[in-house]
Formats: sequence, C-alpha cells, structure tokens
Amino acid sequence: MARLVKAKTKDLGGFEVTRILPSAEQRMVGPFIFLDHMGPAKFPAGQGINVRPHPHIGLATLSYLFEGAMLHRDSLGNCIEIRPGDVNWMTAGKGIVHSERETLEVHCQPHNMNGLQSWLALPKEQTEIDPAFLHVTKENLPHKMLPGTLMRLIAGEAFGMKAPVTTYSPTLYLDIVLDANTDLAHPNPVFETAIYVQWGELNIGETVLRAHEFAVLDPKDTKVTASQNTRFIWLGGQSFEETPLIEWNFVAYTKERMQQAKQDWREGRFPKIPGDSEEFIPY
Repeated sequence: MARLVKAKTKDLGGFEVTRILPSAEQRMVGPFIFLDHMGPAKFPAGQGINVRPHPHIGLATLSYLFEGAMLHRDSLGNCIEIRPGDVNWMTAGKGIVHSERETLEVHCQPHNMNGLQSWLALPKEQTEIDPAFLHVTKENLPHKMLPGTLMRLIAGEAFGMKAPVTTYSPTLYLDIVLDANTDLAHPNPVFETAIYVQWGELNIGETVLRAHEFAVLDPKDTKVTASQNTRFIWLGGQSFEETPLIEWNFVAYTKERMQQAKQDWREGRFPKIPGDSEEFIPY
C-alpha cells in the first residue's frame, strides 16, 4: 500500500518551507530529487520572497504556484513573473544562475505565497547540456474535465495528454481536483509515483492522505478515491538506475564534479544575471 513520507518544516522568518524530498525514507521519485512546499504564507507590504542569485548544475527546476507571484531572473537574460497555474522550467545543465524575488507591485502590498518548487535530476548523459529556460502559461497547459474531476498536466505525459515542457526522462506531473467520492485511476502504473495533498482527503487503498501529506504509491495502488473535495499533486516518472549526489543547489554523479561546481561558485566562474548581479548567496 502507499507509504507516507515524513516532511520537515523550516521557518525562514515568517515564511515556512516544507522539505518533502529528499528525505531519509525517500531519495527520489522518478526524476524528482527535490520538492519543497513554499508556504502557505501571508506577507505584509514590504516583506516577501527575496532569494538572491544562486547557481545550479545537473538538474531542471520546476516552479508551480497555487497563490502569489514570483519574479524569475537568470543568467540567460530571462526576466519573467510566474503566477498560479503557470510553469517555469529551467534547465541548469552545465551551469546556470537565477534569483527569485518579487515585482514592486507585489512587494508593496499585502500578498500570499503558496506553491511548489521541485528539481528533476538530469540523466547522467545529459548533465552537461546547455542551460535553457521555458515559461508556459496555464492557458497553454493541457487540461481534462471529467465528471467530478478537473486536472491540469504540468509536465510530462498522462491521461492521453502531453505538456509542452521539455523533460529529459519519462515524467508525469499533474494538478488534480476531485469531488468527494470520486475515483481516479493511476495514470501510469509502470512509473514510480507519489501524491502530495494540497487540501482535502484522499484514500489510497488502506492509506488515508490528508492536507500537506506526501505518500509514495505501491505498484498495486491502481486508483485513488477522494473522501471529500480534494486538490492534490500526482508526480513521478521512470525510476533512475543510479541516484545522483545532491549537495546545496547542485546535482552530480561524481564527487569530483560536485567539488568543481562548488569551487567555480566560490571563485566567481558562473555567469552573472543581467540586472541582478550585485548580490549572491555564498556557498
């Protein structure tokens, strides 16, 4: 049956981040090697998200919001605001730098933040590809509406849909709302998958999953049932034969590559972000 994975909550000064992956119980789910739930948080005017420039290698980041807005800048020159339902997909590859802040309009009034930040490990043979960035608005993501079911495909393929987001290994990432007493079949039983409940309550066989709980599914879990109106994320993909290393903001398959990335950041060899190069997060 589905197995609950315990998350850790960190208070960042009025802003809670729940670290779901990696954990001692579960290093990865398909390509997903890192998953944070940002918030829910309510910020007064003059406070909010302010993540200074920092580097990544060997992964792709995927930002997805339920509430709020974030301003993404990166060393490729992209500067774009992500809003609820949109996808920011950033391929780090051999190295990229980005920041996550807020626009003046958001920062200067009371506002909420609630969303997911995930990293997907790149396959070993693709870790040194060129960095890239893609922003897809919610209107351009596939949707499916069935009796008692509303879903959006964030990335990958599922239920006959394919998202316009470049993934580097077989992946699925869904945002789903089920009415009470509604069943939903597993989108791909061959994949390694997990579910994170945003609100409501979900039954997976004998396992009951409540708000802000995360469970890895067993191959025998062929369906889920909402016992009340429920919103949840279903994510996963083809399992990795080799689990890469993860340290700070880096993913790599060798200690030597990890050390090189750390040294490159310390010595300023990563590219700069146009318009946001005065600050940085030290290693």
